[in-house]
Amino acid sequence: MDSTRTSSDASRPTEFHKRDLKAVARRTKTEIKNDNLGLLAAGVSFYAFLSIIPALTALVSIYALFADPAQVEHQVEAAASVIPSDARSVIQSQLQRITQSSGGSLGLGAIAGILVAIWSANKATKGLFQALSIVYGEKEERSFFRMNGQSLLMTLGLLVAALVTIFLITVFPALVGALGLGSVAETLSTFARWPVLIGLVLIALATLYKFAPDRDQPQWLWASPGALLATALWLVASIGFSLYAQHFGSYNKTYGVLGAVIVLMLWLFISAYVVLIGGELNAELEHQTTHDTTRGPERPMGQRGAHVADTTPT
Repeated sequence: MDSTRTSSDASRPTEFHKRDLKAVARRTKTEIKNDNLGLLAAGVSFYAFLSIIPALTALVSIYALFADPAQVEHQVEAAASVIPSDARSVIQSQLQRITQSSGGSLGLGAIAGILVAIWSANKATKGLFQALSIVYGEKEERSFFRMNGQSLLMTLGLLVAALVTIFLITVFPALVGALGLGSVAETLSTFARWPVLIGLVLIALATLYKFAPDRDQPQWLWASPGALLATALWLVASIGFSLYAQHFGSYNKTYGVLGAVIVLMLWLFISAYVVLIGGELNAELEHQTTHDTTRGPERPMGQRGAHVADTTPT
């Protein structure tokens, strides 16, 4: 192996040598600092905080078209079990307000309300799109219509994923029990839903890394490593922060009635940060190889429409 080389010709992430992975890890750490990832995550988490109520409104309104909206409160609370308890209390109070005012009928007013809620929730998605463009070394040049079209589709996809999550966590085990399939089936349905949910998170993150940055799309296999890392970090960080806030944090003493809101914003910040770290890893893995990592036929460097695919480390 050439001791002076700085890149590889790997056609997939699993083909990198140990030296390549060490170089990727070093550059990922450097880029986290150079891209001011903390500031990017703070911006994304701010827009996410503003989008929580519209997103919950859209979720409850869509759910109410098929079932009793009062049920969604309990089901969303169960689905949000990984969120710190203080942050959950903020979401629970808003859910109570939304479910009490939800009619559950498909009229023009309901449709208009859902569309307005989705449009408002879309701000967080657009913020994440722009942050990931920075992470991938791209200049955001999408038009108003293209940006909003792509981000609205992603927002709708995330709402559908949230509905599927609620179904898997709460409705599916109850359905298995009602069908009388036996205690073994009930136990399996209870435990099997979590790997399925983790799989949904992986798919959602890989989809985000593939479509969010303003560049030619990477192949799925180059969008997946960051999704794996971000999912693992998110689970560990969420559980760790939840335990810290519950047993060691003093947010309520410091911030008073705003303590629960602060916990929610910090959890959103942590979530945004780990998602962006996953993007940094993907970007540096692509940067490490001279092989075309974008979709479609093989193209030479400089013609791939993506900074990290068109350049190599110096």
